[in-house]
Amino acid sequence: MLARLGPDDNPPWGRYTVGMPLSSSLVNVLCCPVSHEPLSPLASSRLKKLNQAIEQGSVLFVDHTPVEAPLKDALITRDEKVIYAIDQGIPVLLPDRGIGTTQFTDGV
Repeated sequence: MLARLGPDDNPPWGRYTVGMPLSSSLVNVLCCPVSHEPLSPLASSRLKKLNQAIEQGSVLFVDHTPVEAPLKDALITRDEKVIYAIDQGIPVLLPDRGIGTTQFTDGV
């Protein structure tokens, strides 16, 4: 997926960025930065439910700030307690950018 950048967003490597899917070998070594639980891709049906809740404005990051944009891809911990976004093919594994699943009553 190519995304054209604006004139003020010119990175040193060129005018285009590529969002690449995560390889399974990379996913196999990723873990939650807090609990060290292994991560796996969030199923598309669950991602759809999560994005519906985000659109309603009812989803918060761990730091209690609202999630404002729908996610294109995400990872979830093995114990299903935390979801992490994947932004342009890069997992955002920052402790305060996790989305706790206990805030969902319908089991996202």
